Amino acid sequence: MSLLTAVGLHVQVGHQVLFRDLGCTIEHGQRVGLVGRNGTGKTTFLKVISGEREPDSGKVELRRGARVGLLRQDPEFMAGDTVRSAAARAFGPLIEAIASLETVFDAMGEASQDELESLFAKQGRLEDQIEALGGRAWEHRVDEALAGVGLGDRLHQPVEGLSGGERGRLGLATLLLENPDVLLLDEPTNHLDIAGREWLENFLSETFRGAVLVVSHDRALLDRLVGTIVELDRGQLEVYPGNYSDFRLERVERRKTIIRTWEKQQDRIRHEQSFIDRYKAGQRARQAKGRASRLERMIEDEGLEKPLELDVVDLDLPNPPRSGDLVLRTEQLCVQRGGRVLVSGLDLELRRGDRLGIVGPNGTGKTSLIATLLEETPPSSGGLQIGSRLKTAWFRQRHEALDPSLVLWRHLQDTLSEGRGRDITEQEARNLAGAFLFSGTTQDKCVGDLSGGERSRLVLAGLLATAPNMLVLDEPTNHLDIPTAERLEQMLDPDAGWEGTMVLVSHDRALLDQVCTRLLILHPDGQHELFDGAWSAWRSRQAISDAEPEKKAGKKERGSSPPRRTPVGSKNPHSHLSMEQLESKVMDLEEQLANADLALGEPEVWSDPEKLKSLQDERTSIEDELGPLSQEWERRASEMP
Repeated sequence: MSLLTAVGLHVQVGHQVLFRDLGCTIEHGQRVGLVGRNGTGKTTFLKVISGEREPDSGKVELRRGARVGLLRQDPEFMAGDTVRSAAARAFGPLIEAIASLETVFDAMGEASQDELESLFAKQGRLEDQIEALGGRAWEHRVDEALAGVGLGDRLHQPVEGLSGGERGRLGLATLLLENPDVLLLDEPTNHLDIAGREWLENFLSETFRGAVLVVSHDRALLDRLVGTIVELDRGQLEVYPGNYSDFRLERVERRKTIIRTWEKQQDRIRHEQSFIDRYKAGQRARQAKGRASRLERMIEDEGLEKPLELDVVDLDLPNPPRSGDLVLRTEQLCVQRGGRVLVSGLDLELRRGDRLGIVGPNGTGKTSLIATLLEETPPSSGGLQIGSRLKTAWFRQRHEALDPSLVLWRHLQDTLSEGRGRDITEQEARNLAGAFLFSGTTQDKCVGDLSGGERSRLVLAGLLATAPNMLVLDEPTNHLDIPTAERLEQMLDPDAGWEGTMVLVSHDRALLDQVCTRLLILHPDGQHELFDGAWSAWRSRQAISDAEPEKKAGKKERGSSPPRRTPVGSKNPHSHLSMEQLESKVMDLEEQLANADLALGEPEVWSDPEKLKSLQDERTSIEDELGPLSQEWERRASEMP
C-alpha cells in the first residue's frame, strides 16, 4: 500500500477552481518536486494532503500508523521556550522514555529481590523503546539540525525574540527532527543561506528515509534531491520522471506533441464546420445536421484545450547609456555595524560590463556592503571611488518605500517618469504592467493589496524599464516563480547583449552560476575572498580544499557511500583529529561503554545505590562523548574514494 493516496480532490476558492478530480500517490522513500505557476494552488494542495484543510470533495488516505509533517510558513512555538528547547520537543516521547528509565534505575537501588525481576523487564522494554525512537544521542541531533539551519549560535535565545526568517528556520529544524513518514515542504529554502541549503540537501538525500514532497523555487535543490517532478497546471497534476533539468527538456517535447495533436483536431473541426455551414440549409441539410451532432459529441468527448505555456515576464532590457570604464573602486574598505566588523580590508575594482556575485552566510554583511558601495552609508574606514555617468537601479530585499495606496499602473507611471526624465502616459505604464504579467484588473489594484511575488515583479518592472547601466540586485528571486527567475537569468546572461554592470547578492546557486563571472565571498569573521569564475567552479575548488587535510592524514578505502559535504561556515569540533586518532578514540569509548554495560548487569550493583548512580552517570558521559565522534568518523568514511 502507498504511504499516502489522494483521490478525486476538488477545491474551489470563490469562483476559481484550484483542483478538479485530482489524484496522486506517494510511495515510501519517494522524492517529489511540485512545480507550477504562482497562484495555481501548490500551497493549498499541501495543506489538503496534510489534513490541515478539508477538500470540497474527494479524500486523502494515509497508511495506518504513518505520520505526515507539513512545514508551515509561520510556525508556532511554546511561550518561554528557547531555540534549543523548542527544537527538543520533537523528541518528547524519547525524552520521557529516558526519564522513565532513570526512574527504574533509581527504583532498582532500593528494590527487593522479588521487585527486581519486574524492574528488569521494564528496563528492557524502555531500552527497546529508546532504541526505536533514535537512541540517547538526541541532544547532538538537535544541535546538529540547529547548526544546519544557521541557528547554532542562538541555542539559548528565547523564541519570542526571533525574526520571521529565524522562526521559519527553527520550524524547519523541528519538523526534520520529528522525522515524519511523509515530509511536506513549502519553500523550505526561503530563509536559508547557501550553507543551509546544502545542509538541507545532504540531510534529505542521505539521512532522512521517509518520503518528501517539496515545493521550491530552488532549482539546484530540485536537481539534486528529487527523482520525480509533478506539475500542477489548470487543476491537474502531470508527472515527469527525473529532476528539474530533466523536466524542462521533457516538458518542451510534450508541449510540442500536444500542440500538434490540438492543431490536427482544430483542422478537423474547421473542416466539419465548413461542411455544416455550407449545406445546413440545402438538400443535404439532414446530413449536415447529423454531422453537426457528431461534431458536438466529438468536441465534448475528445476536445483538447489549447496548451498554455507558463507565462513569463518580458524582460528585454533597453540599452542603457554608456557608463565610464571604471564603475567603482575600493581601497582597504571596512564596513562595521554595531561595533562588529563585517568586511575588512576590501580592495575591489568593478569595470563596465562586470557581473559580480556577492555570497556568504546570513549575517555576514552582504546588504550592508551594498549600502556602503552605493554611498547610502559611509564606510568605517578605507577609500571608495565611484565612476562617472552611472545610472544605478537597486532592487532591495524589502520594499518599504512603496506607497500602499497607489494603484499599480500609477506607481509605474510615477517611477518611469522620474527615471526617464519625461512624462509617461497611462497607456505606456499599463503596457509595461502587461509585459510583467499584470492583467487589466490587477493593474488597478492598490500596491498594498499585492502579494510578495507581485510586489517583487512590480519593483523589477519599474527598475529595469528605466534602462540602468548599473544594476544591483539583492535577493531578486526570493518571491519569483521559476519561469520568471529563468527569464531574468536569460536577460542577465553575459552573452545576452545587455551592456550594463551588475552586482548580485543571492543564495540562488543556479542564478549565480549562470550570470556571474566574478565572486566576492564574505566570511563570518570579516574576511573575504575574490574569485574569478562561476559559483560551481568556486564550490568545486572549496570541496577539494576541504578534503586536503584528510588526504594528508592518509585514508583507508571503506566502500562507496555517497559523498557528504560539510556546508561552508559550519563548525566541526573534531576537525583537528586525524582519521587514525578519531578511530582510536571511538574504539576506546566503545570498549568503555561495553565495560559499563557489563558492570551494570552485575546483581550486586543494584544493592549499592551510590555505585549504581556512579555507573549510570559514567555510562551517560561516555555516550555523550561517543555520539559526535562516531558521527564524525562516519562522515569522513563516507567521503573516502
